[in-house]
Amino acid sequence: MLYPTPPLTAADRAVLAAIDELRDQIRHEVQTRPGAPMPGLRRFLTADVIASSNWIEGFRVNTVDARDVMDGERDVDVSEENREETLAYHRMMAYMQSLHDVADFEYSKGLLNALHWMLQGHRPRPAGQWRAGPVYVIDSSDRRVPVYTAPDTADVPGLMTELVDWLNTDDDTHPLIRAAMAHLHLVSIHPWPDGNGRMSRSLQTLMIAREGTLAPEFSAIEPWLGRSFNTWTYYQELQHRGAIYRPDQDVNGWIRLNLTAYHHQAQFVLRRIEQAVAVWDRLTDFVGDAGLVSPLYDVAIDRRVRRGRDKQARRDLRDLAAAGLLAPDGRARVRYYTEGPRFPEPVLELARTPFTLAAPYAK
Repeated sequence: MLYPTPPLTAADRAVLAAIDELRDQIRHEVQTRPGAPMPGLRRFLTADVIASSNWIEGFRVNTVDARDVMDGERDVDVSEENREETLAYHRMMAYMQSLHDVADFEYSKGLLNALHWMLQGHRPRPAGQWRAGPVYVIDSSDRRVPVYTAPDTADVPGLMTELVDWLNTDDDTHPLIRAAMAHLHLVSIHPWPDGNGRMSRSLQTLMIAREGTLAPEFSAIEPWLGRSFNTWTYYQELQHRGAIYRPDQDVNGWIRLNLTAYHHQAQFVLRRIEQAVAVWDRLTDFVGDAGLVSPLYDVAIDRRVRRGRDKQARRDLRDLAAAGLLAPDGRARVRYYTEGPRFPEPVLELARTPFTLAAPYAK
């Protein structure tokens, strides 16, 4: 048995309508501006999804470093374990992104196990197959008392069959609500020995991709869940489900958490798009040469840019440093650049002014 999808309250429906409106605005911005800086922003948002979901599980790589690792940079100050986790998640997410428009797509146990192998296949524990024994979610403050005990191992195949059937059954539920419920179903079944949290968040992201309104990096809620207070709230909401699998209960609190996450993340992405476009346009007016805008943009938005990969890029960076627009830091292969004394202050202010997110539910 799976959790029944709860009916939405009037407040839930109002928030969901606001989310749809925000996502329409994001889609309009993306379609209106397919060129720079959109490809770089897509890359950043994808890295943000990966870094945030890994961060929840204790793999500490920030978004900019995750993007550099994804881009093949070797001289990034991360552990080898964190590098492997970042690359594995990136491979899995790249595959999920490619599935957004597959005409004869369907969910299956094989697909879910294959995604799990992409995520966990580099680790010593078995990957890509259901667990062979019990799984417990342990409270770090007292390892003797699990906060959650997953369903019996013998029940996993049947529960996963039920979940796959549910995933492949169309109903009138809003796609974002179905994606949130899929996350809850999978994380509660806990079918693998490890990686269940990231797989559950990834299934939610895959369903968002399949919905087709926006690319998943513009809608995924992992970045919101990865912020420290939100991570605590996320775990608290899961613990409200109880210490054992009990699907015959109301899960409206879970829906409210996800609607809040969708709403806040949509606001954040929309503001990032507006900010990125404004910074790019201002820098284009400032330097004129499109080839020089990209490194200045990276410094304004991300606070640094790594050394160029080809001779022309490295020459451009040296010229910008000579002009006082950039300042080098480090040597040779580990060199990166930050803003120099002549970097235009109004652009930095535009890029780094925080923005406020509105609360979706009225207090």
